[in-house]
Amino acid sequence: MGFNTEAATYFDRMAQMLELTGADRFRVNAHAKAARVLGDITTDLGPLAKDGDTKALTELDGIGKGTASKLIELAQSGTIEEHDELVSKVPQGLMDVLQVQGLGPKTVKLMWDEKGVESIADLKKIIEDGSILELPRMGQKTVDNIKASIEFMESSGSRLHIGVAQYVADWFVKLLENTKGTKRVAYAGSLRRGKETIGDVDILIATSDPDAARDAFTNGDHVTQILANGETKCSIRFSTGLDSGRWGGDEGSMGVQVDLRLIDESSWGAALMYFTGSKEHNVRLRERALSMGLTLNEYGLYKEDKDDDTPPQQRGEKPVAAKTEESIYTKLKLPYIEPTLREDRGEMDLTEAPDLVTVDDIKAELHSHTTSSDGKMELEETATIAKKRGFHTLAITDHSRSSAVANGLSEERLRQQIKYIKAFNKGFDGIEVLCGSEVDILVDGSLDYDDDLLHELQVVVASPHAGLRAKPKDATKRLLKAIQHPLVHIIGHPTGRLIERRPGLEPDMDELIAAAIEHDVALEINAHWMRLDLRDTHVRAAVEAGCKIAIDCDVHHPDDYDNLRFGVLTGQRGWLTKDLCVNTWSKAKLHTWLKSKR
Repeated sequence: MGFNTEAATYFDRMAQMLELTGADRFRVNAHAKAARVLGDITTDLGPLAKDGDTKALTELDGIGKGTASKLIELAQSGTIEEHDELVSKVPQGLMDVLQVQGLGPKTVKLMWDEKGVESIADLKKIIEDGSILELPRMGQKTVDNIKASIEFMESSGSRLHIGVAQYVADWFVKLLENTKGTKRVAYAGSLRRGKETIGDVDILIATSDPDAARDAFTNGDHVTQILANGETKCSIRFSTGLDSGRWGGDEGSMGVQVDLRLIDESSWGAALMYFTGSKEHNVRLRERALSMGLTLNEYGLYKEDKDDDTPPQQRGEKPVAAKTEESIYTKLKLPYIEPTLREDRGEMDLTEAPDLVTVDDIKAELHSHTTSSDGKMELEETATIAKKRGFHTLAITDHSRSSAVANGLSEERLRQQIKYIKAFNKGFDGIEVLCGSEVDILVDGSLDYDDDLLHELQVVVASPHAGLRAKPKDATKRLLKAIQHPLVHIIGHPTGRLIERRPGLEPDMDELIAAAIEHDVALEINAHWMRLDLRDTHVRAAVEAGCKIAIDCDVHHPDDYDNLRFGVLTGQRGWLTKDLCVNTWSKAKLHTWLKSKR
């Protein structure tokens, strides 16, 4: 998470808390506007704020002196005094209530004022006793939706989105890489396996100066609580400003737990394997080792001694493999198994490593937005970024007309954009920009433009955006109709889910996959860490059936290109090989496929 995003989050939360405390509309709107402005600015404001450069900050559109001073305060002190004052006034449980889908600040304030609601538990109580219905504009259907949203939030647990966890892990790895004595440092756990949500963040370090490592880890910025500070393990609570999209200032309930393991370099591979997991994969590895007369633990792979129960490392026995994961897999007569495959889902039966898709394999972005709809970049800016990444193709797929909230393009505007893109290509070398659209799949399965206009587009990404609570049968019928349309190339984020926010559609995925193969349509892994839709299990089913997959960043902002790593991790978890991923194809092969549907 960059400084701009962090600052935008502060201002957004301040706006919400101001509204909850009954502040005047001007202050609420000013903070909300500042949050939007900060979220839209592509320039990194961190260095300017750190240097206290008020003049440079206020020269940017939308940033006044008041906002600039708060940005400087945030960059230099790590917090904003006004924010902390508001936190002291607003019950923090009330901020959890704000996360319930369908509840806005006005309704939550009313619940707080009229019914004393200060937490999810309080909200559930007034739902159960029926007193919530005494509130204005609160009907039974609305209450049922609120109840369903709470149940979904609770079933999702309190795990972190992978994007937040990755930010935390990268932060600590960078910190420790620059710490005296560090030889090796890496993150492990479910994050290394690419799971979409993460419990705790696990960091491993091999160092010649353990005291320096412990000191840097436990005394770093945003450490709110030291849970343990031992010889081989340290645990802290870390506040990032986000926790699955929530403010993480409460060190007791909202902070991220980060564990540091101090490892002997000679056992690095064994420890990395052990702490990466999964538990099920590790059990299978230990069983395999025992069947071969060996024993495996976090210190290494050893020859088994059935007459001595003392751990081999305590006996001073030398391991047959320990320094690298590769050496351990080799000794166990297995190919190297990528962390993303270590879930005990058949990987132990591999005789050779699959050619999994990697970030470096991706050569095309087929789902992107510009300022013509709800994107934050002009065409030239996003094309320049895609070109620098080594992509040969970029498809501009601004929203279609029904997405009014996203400034969807009318037929006339889309035809103008087609002409503009074709002219742009003549003067921009190194990448080919394609004319496309992210076309809404309407509730009845029809598409948002007529066939004549769709035929003019080089890429059609058909996506569901509304009606995402449909019954599975209806959802399947709707998506099948879009897949069967002869002019559709890709089904974008097929379920429309938002991780830990919205479950989305639940279609019969096997039917969709079979139809996608029949009609030569690719199903998308939307790489944004709040979507990852298709999810890994869907990808695995698609791969096993031989279905084409697109990994797209759904680019709106420059930083969105960085989400590619999460889409690739999801693809790997689904055993996606690069031959099935259309974004890895050569320009000639990709464009031949796209043209085949015209």
